[in-house]
Amino acid sequence: MACGGRIAPPAKPGSSEISCVCRLYGFRANEPTKVECTLVHAQNALMSQSRADLRGVAHSDGWGIACYQNHLPDLERRSLAAFQDLHFSVTAERIFAETVVGHVRLATVGDPSIQNTHPFTYGQWTFAHNGTVQPFADLEPWLAANSDPDLWRRRQGTTDSEAVFYWLLSVMRESGLILDEPTSEVETVAHIIHRAVRLLETRSVRARAPKPAKLNFLLTNGRILVASRWRNGLHYVQRYGVHDCEICGIPHIHHASGTAYKAVVVASEPISHEPWREVPEGSVLTVDPDLRVELFDTAPIEVPP
Repeated sequence: MACGGRIAPPAKPGSSEISCVCRLYGFRANEPTKVECTLVHAQNALMSQSRADLRGVAHSDGWGIACYQNHLPDLERRSLAAFQDLHFSVTAERIFAETVVGHVRLATVGDPSIQNTHPFTYGQWTFAHNGTVQPFADLEPWLAANSDPDLWRRRQGTTDSEAVFYWLLSVMRESGLILDEPTSEVETVAHIIHRAVRLLETRSVRARAPKPAKLNFLLTNGRILVASRWRNGLHYVQRYGVHDCEICGIPHIHHASGTAYKAVVVASEPISHEPWREVPEGSVLTVDPDLRVELFDTAPIEVPP
C-alpha cells in the first residue's frame, strides 16, 4: 500500500454510475492481518469516505466493523460518523483477523441509529449493503411474507438492508444450506445472490419504483465472500507476499513461516494506489476459501418487462 495524496476519481465517470449511498469494505486473507491502515490511514480509507467519498459526499450516518474471531463475527456498530468517532479508530487499531467487513452509512431508509447501522450478522453470516431497495414501502410486505418467521423476527431496525438480509438467509435455507453449519459452497451462494438481485429488480420495476434499485450486496461467513455490483461502484484488489506498509512502515501480518500470504480486498471505491480492478456492472464476485477470485454473469443489466 503506497502512501501519497488523495486518490483521483475513477477514469471515464460516464462508463459506470457510482451512486453515493453508503460505502462498504470486505477483506479476506489466509493469515491474521492488521487492517488499521486500510480503514483509517490510507489515501481513501473508509474513515475518509465517511467525511467525503471521491465525489465529495459524506457518509456520516453511522459505521460498523465486523471481524471474525473463532469463525464468528465480532461486531462493533455506532450511529456516529466514523470521522467524528474516536471509537472507530480504536476498533480498527485492535483488529488482527482473516476476515473483516466494514461499512459507513448514508441513510436512505431508516433513521441513523445503531439498529439501522450495517453490517448485520446472524450466526456466522455478515451482510452489508450499498444502495436502496426501491420502493421499499411496497416491497417490505413481500419480503416479510417470503422470509422464514424465525429469521424475520430477529429484525431490529427499519432498514431495507436488514430486511433483505433475513430474506436472503431464508432463500439460502430453502436452497439447502444449513445456516449454522460452515460452508465453502461459494458458487451456490453466488447463484443465490445473483437470482435474488434480479428478483428484487423485477419486483422494483413492477412496483413502478421512482428510482432504480441499487443492490450492491456483500455477504460472508468468514470462509467465503460474495459481492454483487448492481448500479453502484465496486472494486477489488489482490495482494501477495509480506511487505512493509509504506504508511506505517511495518508488516500487517501475523506471518507463519512457509505460508504464501495472499489477501483480497473488495470496496465501493479504491482505497489505495494499488492496482484496483473494477467489478463489471451486473456481475457477482466471489472469493473462495483458497482466496481465488471469480466473476459470474458479467452481462449488462437488462430491465425485466
